[in-house]
Amino acid sequence: MLEFLLSNIKYKVVTGRNMSTQYNILGFSVPQIAMINGLILVIWGLIAYFLQTSENPSITAMIPAFFGIILFVLGLLSIWNEENRHHYMHASMALALVMILGGVRVFPIDNEMSNLAISSHLILIISGVFFIIIGIKSFRFARLSVDAVLD
Repeated sequence: MLEFLLSNIKYKVVTGRNMSTQYNILGFSVPQIAMINGLILVIWGLIAYFLQTSENPSITAMIPAFFGIILFVLGLLSIWNEENRHHYMHASMALALVMILGGVRVFPIDNEMSNLAISSHLILIISGVFFIIIGIKSFRFARLSVDAVLD
């Protein structure tokens, strides 16, 4: 009986969405930040694609947009389906890690990348690091909320 009560309390704290149990930054929840971050990446990917100077623009300039679409959809799904929010946010964090790892390619000094490609890689790194930091803080907040209720 006690285990049942504790599991229900834990469920309410982790998935309850009032202001005291949800991690917010500047009034935005983490899924909303994922959506904003995704939109920024999509906009940058489109800008990078159309700013190319070659006659045949490369679709690889839109790689940030592809990551952005996925991040936006994961944020949207986590708002629509609160029961599985933690799964969507963990997937978003994994995607942010892939964004960072993909962007690290910009750092070898002898690379011959265009300024546009360097900018796209840096945007992937910065947005990925930013989202991972927010995600870790959110996960810690949720864990501390659960521990506080269980004590």
